[in-house]
Amino acid sequence: MKFNKVYPLYIQKAEKKGRTKAEVDEIIFWMTGYNEKTLQEQVNQDVDFENFFKNAPRINENISLIKGVVCGIRVENIEDDITQKIRYLDKLIDELAKGKSLDKILRK
Repeated sequence: MKFNKVYPLYIQKAEKKGRTKAEVDEIIFWMTGYNEKTLQEQVNQDVDFENFFKNAPRINENISLIKGVVCGIRVENIEDDITQKIRYLDKLIDELAKGKSLDKILRK
């Protein structure tokens, strides 16, 4: 699955609920260590999710604090590392779309 195919869907989901692309980006920056320039490079390079996460400058150590259910599966119980990171990101975007504050989403 290509990151640049899903990224616009994250933005669309957030914007439908009155949130912004900037907030989606902030979540991705927090989780991966990418910045505006390096995130755009990943989008332009047409990378899949596996390489998106492998290339990440710094996976946030607090992602283990992300708990909950996505598509009927508890994210904290997913054994495959890449699949878990994808679902963590899905969970954070869901929380954004549900109106949670960024402080709570980013586990501050």
